[in-house]
Amino acid sequence: MPKRTDISSILVIGAGPIIIGQACEFDYSGSQAIKALKEEGYRVILVNSNPATIMTDPGLADATYIEPIVPEALKKIIKEEKPDALLPTMGGQTGLNAALTLQRDGVLEKYGVRMIGAKAEAIDKAEDRELFRQAMEKIGLDLPRSAFVNTSELKARFRKEYEEGLKAAGGDPDARARFEAEWLEHEWERREEHRLEAMRQIFAAYKVTGLPAIVRPSFTLGGTGGGIAYTLEELYDIALGGVDASPTSEVLIEESVLGWKEYEMEVVRDVDDNCIIVCSIENVDPMGVHTGDSITVAPALTLTDREYQRMRNAAIAVLREIGVETGGSNVQFAVNPQDGRMVVIEMNPRVSRSSALASKATGFPIARVAAKLAVGYTLNELKNEITGGATPASFEPTIDYVVTKIPRFAFEKFPGAEPVLTTAMKSVGEVMAIGRNFAESLQKALRGLETGLDGLDEVAIDGIGESADAERDAVRAALSVPTPDRLLKIAQALRMGVAVDVVRDITGYDPWFLRQLLAIIGMENRVKAHGLPEDAANFRRLKAMGFSDARLAKMSGKTEQAVRALRHRLGVRPVFKRIDTCAAEFASPTAYMY
Repeated sequence: MPKRTDISSILVIGAGPIIIGQACEFDYSGSQAIKALKEEGYRVILVNSNPATIMTDPGLADATYIEPIVPEALKKIIKEEKPDALLPTMGGQTGLNAALTLQRDGVLEKYGVRMIGAKAEAIDKAEDRELFRQAMEKIGLDLPRSAFVNTSELKARFRKEYEEGLKAAGGDPDARARFEAEWLEHEWERREEHRLEAMRQIFAAYKVTGLPAIVRPSFTLGGTGGGIAYTLEELYDIALGGVDASPTSEVLIEESVLGWKEYEMEVVRDVDDNCIIVCSIENVDPMGVHTGDSITVAPALTLTDREYQRMRNAAIAVLREIGVETGGSNVQFAVNPQDGRMVVIEMNPRVSRSSALASKATGFPIARVAAKLAVGYTLNELKNEITGGATPASFEPTIDYVVTKIPRFAFEKFPGAEPVLTTAMKSVGEVMAIGRNFAESLQKALRGLETGLDGLDEVAIDGIGESADAERDAVRAALSVPTPDRLLKIAQALRMGVAVDVVRDITGYDPWFLRQLLAIIGMENRVKAHGLPEDAANFRRLKAMGFSDARLAKMSGKTEQAVRALRHRLGVRPVFKRIDTCAAEFASPTAYMY
């Protein structure tokens, strides 16, 4: 299908300021989208409140507005520019929420602006927790037991009473002033009524889900306002905060799936209903840690082919039912490691943080393709530039390496902040590393954090060195709480001889990942016991597991310069590998390297 000719100008909404939960990945996506749309001859109008971005460079969009991403400002820009279409899926949650508000207020209809990429109904169905649950039940997909807390009707009643009071006061300034004063005087009563109504609904939800329970507000970014409640008091506290944080005054309270394995599927769809899976992503950390704060790997490494195909089919079914017509979406799943039960957690009907990771991991430009799909192209009509057009965009990427993403935290910059990871995102960035195997990519990623690590370094665990019982309790205490350095503490526990099954029971980490850590530790012990190998084959084995010269120097008691000299004498030097989206099946003139 050729590109649309009924539109000539497109408004793109950016993501706004860089904050926790929303960073430069949306600048990356937005910049790709703008370039793709301009290639097709469309006039692009950009709105973004953050001037410190690539997308706001003067030469990128045809018209750039550095304005707050709020309905009032957007309405003025639409009135001035008169765009034919609005692309809301490149600006994260900020862009989606702003577009939905414009739709509900009738601004888009008034000025004849069409939403492309995802319709308002699809965004609502994906982001509204109740509508999403109904959609998943309709197609027979399992979800955690859940109940909703929604106080929007009560707030609407208050708003109506206020408007009626102003109307009754008429144009008399004194009457209006008296009404305003009386309204403010009774504000505490309305707040208390709202709190009690929310608490009544929270208690009803608790009767459905039990404890612990997961709180997920609707239409918020990075899990803002959500959390895990272990007691009824915590449930009241977190859910009330979630109701306040949600622009629709709604939270989902669901049964705990803590400790389950978490996966994501990056899906792309076109107007002809062609769907591809760009990338599968597996969280190393189990459910209970926000995916933005979790160590993740691509592709998923612990699924059987049958499990992968089931998840793939479910992700595509979700996209079709929600109604995302074109572009990329992210679908999240949880799998019970005990019985294999799979549940759908949520989906993002837009380019997300994970989309940027999947794009860089596979070489498939999700945002660029999504922008072209939004203006009418189909996947088979778009060429894969990495392979020089030898494959179409409908060709699912295949990767022959492992990508590891590790989040970066800066709790030292937030005095009083608790360095404990929950379902609300707290990381301020992330590093991605690529290797031929998990061990290599993991150790490269740890070095890339720039926190002084040379790889899977030793760390201290408080309480070690006391009695055997005290040490056992200290290890359990260190591993049971999700913290930014829990992976290093897990490795330290394995060095101390704690069994893989014990670590799995405490942390919920899949045994496959724990055995990979154990393999790294086993190689460490060989170097410590026998020194560095004197032959190229064994030295190459060390480098293939991601050991840096600095790490080898520490383990062998040599200097880093001595390790490097030995490595060069043996002819063991770095090589570059190719990211080509097709595992070398086709030539790739524009591949990038790792």
